[in-house]
Amino acid sequence: MALVSNSSAPRANIDFFMVLGILGAFIFFMGFALLMPAGVDLIYGQDTWHSFLVSAGIAFSLGGLLWYFFKPQQELRIREGFLIVSLTWLSLSLVGALPFVISGVLPSFTDAVFETMSGLTTTGSTILGGATSDGFQNPQIEDIPKSFLFWRSLAHWLGGMGIIVLSLAILPLLGIGGMQLFQAESPGPTTDKLTPRVQETAKLLWVVYVALTGAEFLLLWAHPSMDWFEAINHAFSTLATGGFSTQNTSIQAFDSAYIDWVIIVFMFLAGINFAMHFRLFRGDAQSFFANREIRFYTLIIGIGILIISGSLLVIDKYPIFEALRYGAFQVLAIVTTTGFGTDDYEIWNTIGAFFLFLLFFTGGCAGSTGGGIKMVRWMILIRNTGREIKQIVHPKAILPVRIGDQAISQHIQRTVLSFFILYIFIFALGAFIISLFGYDIMSSIGASIAAIGNIGPGWGDFGPTDNFAHLPYLGKWVLIMLMMVGRLEIFTVLIIFSPAFWKQ
Repeated sequence: MALVSNSSAPRANIDFFMVLGILGAFIFFMGFALLMPAGVDLIYGQDTWHSFLVSAGIAFSLGGLLWYFFKPQQELRIREGFLIVSLTWLSLSLVGALPFVISGVLPSFTDAVFETMSGLTTTGSTILGGATSDGFQNPQIEDIPKSFLFWRSLAHWLGGMGIIVLSLAILPLLGIGGMQLFQAESPGPTTDKLTPRVQETAKLLWVVYVALTGAEFLLLWAHPSMDWFEAINHAFSTLATGGFSTQNTSIQAFDSAYIDWVIIVFMFLAGINFAMHFRLFRGDAQSFFANREIRFYTLIIGIGILIISGSLLVIDKYPIFEALRYGAFQVLAIVTTTGFGTDDYEIWNTIGAFFLFLLFFTGGCAGSTGGGIKMVRWMILIRNTGREIKQIVHPKAILPVRIGDQAISQHIQRTVLSFFILYIFIFALGAFIISLFGYDIMSSIGASIAAIGNIGPGWGDFGPTDNFAHLPYLGKWVLIMLMMVGRLEIFTVLIIFSPAFWKQ
């Protein structure tokens, strides 16, 4: 049974029945994800498994009913795709927050949604370990049941490659109009399809994702300070460039150079376009190493490590290998927007801390699990600026913007410039709103860029050794929306607020 209009009748501008039906399918899929932490609970003999079973039952019931009554009968269009993606991330965060509240781990639904959205968007900001604005003390990270630690990391991992991309890979029922969902959720300036079929592309990307996750898991598990549970959680968080840890002091708690360097390597890999990883695995090393964005990404990271590690060595008097270890780790954690921590960068010298702050506005490669502005956009902006300078000197010359041998179209240049302007405007607006709650300028700036850049830690009262629990509830909802806007790269969310989106 499907309560949709007859296929022969004229379709409305947006088929809301179809939107509800596909949204129901994603909620139903979330039910399966909610069952996995319950299994962890049973393994460790803890008693919060029922909260995940109840939440899964709600997801199965609600999602199943929506799909049953509103199952799509026609081809999905691009506007419906954008609306579905935005509503999916919001609705899955609401459903994913239920176990926290049902179990009593987090009595505040706002805090539960914040933690879940932070997980799914791979932001990694947390409200655990701090007192809320109304005086309630949230539990420390180490004190919550292991099932919830696993759920936080699993949310990272699912959100990293994208819940919708995962669904396209394993649920043929969503093959209808799949490209609209794929493009809406991965709206970067470049599209790299590995196969003509979006479902096959999604499967190939997930094969690479799972393979890299498995490799990091085994390398971490090999170290005596990490058991299998610690290893799988941190592998999930690293490949998703998320940053949730099982320890309140993050990776610093393990105090291991080996673990630091393993995570450094996989943070670097996670920040690279996964389509390029697939080509490398297939033996096409030339395409991988000749890719201009990967080269630029590596260059920025190299410069960051050189400057920050050098400042730690010369000014803060770190031993040379410690300076390289901590400098490299924090550079990768910020550039890739993973947000793990091994040192408190707020107490570094001014040069190192300032340059790290600049890296908050970079991001990984397009097609990676990293957030932020993305390296390819910076390349286009830099090349366009250089072109404009040359145009002033040679006003009659035709000077195309190129990356390698590829000329960048005017359309892409305008889109990138618009994205950059919107990104800075929304970041500034977010910082202004947070400042209205009484926070100083660095705290406000840090909270806003941490959310919209999906980075995790910020500055000031939201630095790497702090949390977001003390932020008033309205402020948390502001950051929740910033996380979603940043994860979906602004246009996907903002477009649905445009009058043109709703006009026939």
